[in-house]
Amino acid sequence: MKEIEKIAYQNVEIVEIDSEHTEQRVDNFLISRLKGVPKSRVYRIIRKGEVRVNKKRVKQTYRLCEGDLLRIPPIRLSAPNQPPKRSSVEWLEDAIIYEDDLVLAIDKPSGIAVHGGSGIQYGVIEGLRALRSEAVNYELVHRLDRATSGVLLVAKKRRALRFLHEAIREHRFEKSYLALISGKLRRSQTVLAPLHKFTLSSGERVVKVDSAGKNAETIFTPKQNFATTSLVDIKIVTGRTHQIRVHGAHIGHPVAGDDRYGEREFNREMVKFGLKRLFLHAAELSFPHPGSNDIAEGEMVTVGALLPKQLLNVLDCL
Repeated sequence: MKEIEKIAYQNVEIVEIDSEHTEQRVDNFLISRLKGVPKSRVYRIIRKGEVRVNKKRVKQTYRLCEGDLLRIPPIRLSAPNQPPKRSSVEWLEDAIIYEDDLVLAIDKPSGIAVHGGSGIQYGVIEGLRALRSEAVNYELVHRLDRATSGVLLVAKKRRALRFLHEAIREHRFEKSYLALISGKLRRSQTVLAPLHKFTLSSGERVVKVDSAGKNAETIFTPKQNFATTSLVDIKIVTGRTHQIRVHGAHIGHPVAGDDRYGEREFNREMVKFGLKRLFLHAAELSFPHPGSNDIAEGEMVTVGALLPKQLLNVLDCL
């Protein structure tokens, strides 16, 4: 499919859907394709019937079929961010810890966003696209907070992305984290608390435990106790924004270095032990390989990333 021209207005565009985008919702296809266009605008042009499939109006939930002719109307585009310089993202190649024809996994450092936006010029996905000409179709399978380090999975083909998203829905996509939390956790604890996401007037995203929110489940298991802290293994059954951080704070064990949901005094104490970032690391990821014919019976792949040196040094000090 041809790329969108980076101009103030695009002409009417007719796109023939290929096999890679079969079964993708039309709203998600447009959001991905129309970089710089607000989601609200995308939903508005669908609702008003300006978007047509095979000359017919469709709902935002319509799933595209191979051979569909999608009409995209003229629409104002925001000036695109400049792609990153190759020299500034070459480190990504060294950060790849697993790769095959369908997926790749990166050991993402803390402080690096997974994608651009909200004042961030570029992230991991834009960096990969700047490095590799074939990476135009690469998509994130899941996300990590900017402050969180560890395993991040990227789909190289649309069919791989569809397969892995279905695996996530069927709870066949397992994520394990390591975190340093305030206080001693004596035994394994499962937190079942709904999470509600909202945006402050400043544009900052905040999450809180609220009965009106979406169901969320996190399992905390102690790995090593120190004088006033615990190193814990964490498994998340659901994948909500800031889930581990909010659930940890909810049970009185906020994550060390968390300046949004954490304890100020505890964080100051941790700085004395050399902690200068959020102590949360995506340590391991297990998923059925998207080359499998069946999610339930597919070959499981497990990818791991060791704790960064800075976090290991903090544990040594403790």
